Amino acid sequence: METPLQLNVDGHTVSAVLNAPDAPSAVYVMAHGAGAGMNHVFMSDMATRLVQRNIAVLRYNFVYMEGGKGRVDAPALAHAAVRAAVAEAARRLPGVAIVAGGKSFGGRMTSQAQAALPLPGVVGLAFLGFPLHPPKKPGVDRAAHLSDVQVPMLFMQGARDEFAQPDLLRSTVEQLGDRATLMVVPDGDHSFGVRKASGLTPVMVKEQLCDALARWVPKG
Repeated sequence: METPLQLNVDGHTVSAVLNAPDAPSAVYVMAHGAGAGMNHVFMSDMATRLVQRNIAVLRYNFVYMEGGKGRVDAPALAHAAVRAAVAEAARRLPGVAIVAGGKSFGGRMTSQAQAALPLPGVVGLAFLGFPLHPPKKPGVDRAAHLSDVQVPMLFMQGARDEFAQPDLLRSTVEQLGDRATLMVVPDGDHSFGVRKASGLTPVMVKEQLCDALARWVPKG
């Protein structure tokens, strides 16, 4: 079942949608990336496939995306959107384990929010292409806050992701210890696009991602 929603984010109204099976085992609060909103085909496809695995998905827009603005929100406002979405998931699906995260920018804003003040009811964070650094500017400064995240984290990353140099990401995950798990999509780029020579298709990649998330979900 798909339910359109509206969230109040510091006085702004943003759109959201909840896709849920009858008795979900968990709910994934999935934020979008910097350049495309909650209704991007990747987001909607992931939601459909996760529901098939008995995981509900709450997708939502950040304030800038809802308003059609080109520049992303300041972190404080983005964090407020994350918190509003998590609170709505808890209200709609009481007692269901909550996993938060999302695509690129959305995943990073979620982890920052969790590091600053734990999100109520969230048992883990799942990232779809964590943006460890800007393209061609390798570094790990963006990962500094992850040491303050005390729930399990799943990093789902493309092997060719220009926003996360493989050796830097692997080292970052290793330093986080048992809290962090890395799942790599062979030949995947930052959007999980793959070349024909890889032998993979977009559908196969999304299936891999959803399988990985479904296997990993921590118990509430």
